[in-house]
Amino acid sequence: MTNFLHKFSLKGKTALITGAAGLLGKQHTIALLEAGASVVMTDINDDELKLAKQELSETFDENKILTFNLNVANKTSVDSVAEQLKTISKMPDILVNNAAIDPKVKSQPGIQESSRLEHFPVEQWQLQLDVGLTGAFFCAQVFGQVMAASGKGGVILNISSDLSVFSPDQRLYRVEGVKEEDQPVKPVTYPVIKTALIGLTRYIATYWADKGVRCNALSPGGVENGQHDEFVNKLAALIPMGRMAERDEYRSAIQFLCSDASAYLNGQNIVMDGGRSVL
Repeated sequence: MTNFLHKFSLKGKTALITGAAGLLGKQHTIALLEAGASVVMTDINDDELKLAKQELSETFDENKILTFNLNVANKTSVDSVAEQLKTISKMPDILVNNAAIDPKVKSQPGIQESSRLEHFPVEQWQLQLDVGLTGAFFCAQVFGQVMAASGKGGVILNISSDLSVFSPDQRLYRVEGVKEEDQPVKPVTYPVIKTALIGLTRYIATYWADKGVRCNALSPGGVENGQHDEFVNKLAALIPMGRMAERDEYRSAIQFLCSDASAYLNGQNIVMDGGRSVL
């Protein structure tokens, strides 16, 4: 019987991750390093990026981890990183569009909730779309065309969310004793951006398919990360598996989606949410 585990290997590949210094960005980096890839960690936060590299270098070969300051919302910044990588022959075979702004739900009683649709600032709408959606477009445009022209193809993976397939359940954020019009909510931007990423995924999947460039999306569910017990318990009650995800539980999915193990998977949104979306 043929052993296909070798298809998960990313030895000799270079992967670029945006938002790599964040909670899941570091986990995606670990996943790809474990599979043998060299990883270009990019983020707008230099301090967090430096700390992330130091942490990962304790386990992995430091020479396989590169870091670059990257503002995905700025096309000039994306072009600059691409030029630097070209100079050192490290143009990515894999692009993980992970950068996003996840607006935190406010819950201070008595404060008019700017997160609510009626009051949501257009400046925040634009900023969050620039990072989470336009940034993915810029990176796919710049690095995807290089993959397409290389003759080797490549992989683009967009990190979406379970909120790409259903709406936020605003009951999770309700605060007793607060007027209805002041109740905290998950802002409109996050589900809109994560849903739009699925459209971008489908478009790219067909655009460069004949050049060997595949594009898929991973839509994680909520990750437990020190949230209040009340919120965690409310959310767990909506999930058939009865719990939120651990931060490292998406690594194997990243390895699958970025490797030849998923060579015939293209244009799909893999929802990994403990079963919440099937209820």
